[in-house]
Amino acid sequence: MAYIAARASSKSACGDSGIANRAGATGSCRIRSVASASSAQDAERKVHMVGPTSRRALLSALTGVPVAALAAPAASTWAEGLAKLHDQYANQPPALARTKAGRNLSRFRYHNAEGFFLGIEKGIVRHPTDRLYQIGIVLQLGLSSHLLDVGFADAWCARHIGLNIARSLAYANATGLGFETTDVELLAAILSPYGKWRNASPRDIAPDFPFSTEELRMLTRALLDRVYQVTGHPRPRGWQHRLTR
Repeated sequence: MAYIAARASSKSACGDSGIANRAGATGSCRIRSVASASSAQDAERKVHMVGPTSRRALLSALTGVPVAALAAPAASTWAEGLAKLHDQYANQPPALARTKAGRNLSRFRYHNAEGFFLGIEKGIVRHPTDRLYQIGIVLQLGLSSHLLDVGFADAWCARHIGLNIARSLAYANATGLGFETTDVELLAAILSPYGKWRNASPRDIAPDFPFSTEELRMLTRALLDRVYQVTGHPRPRGWQHRLTR
């Protein structure tokens, strides 16, 4: 089954974090432990966030810099983490360069992520595999928004990340996203590559699938809110009324 295969490969997909061994953990990072929280914001407070100020300090140094000057790497302090991922995945190292075009595409991806998530938030997407496929799209769009914002080239991401959410999450956390939680890592490993869920059947979901529908919604909302926070993008127009329309 797809989930079982994901658990078996989770260490290689997400580094040495031992995701499969922690699948039943009950530590403070588990979103599962706050499934009864009244909002996604309550759940997010249980997620281990890593220094958003370091990312903002790096990127704020580029505020007002002419576009021509933005070709210089934006995040030399992230070099060690990126080097480890380069060794792990044996791919071409990314050359981070922030541009206005990249920033605009980043905002577009974030807004698209919110748009795709609306059907899940409203409970319109009910089929289990359709839900997993759409959540995969939402997570990848959100993580892509962060990667583009810090200077990854879209072509590099398409070539070296593709539909692999676990890899997107690893690169995002290596460049200041600060969304490190065993639940999100496990979910990313299960879903990757998310295209496999497009034509999947309910039999492809293992009986011991570790997340409820509500937990999937809360995890996805928490990640989107984190992307919103660290990128500084505005919410989509009419976002505050999205659930009442």
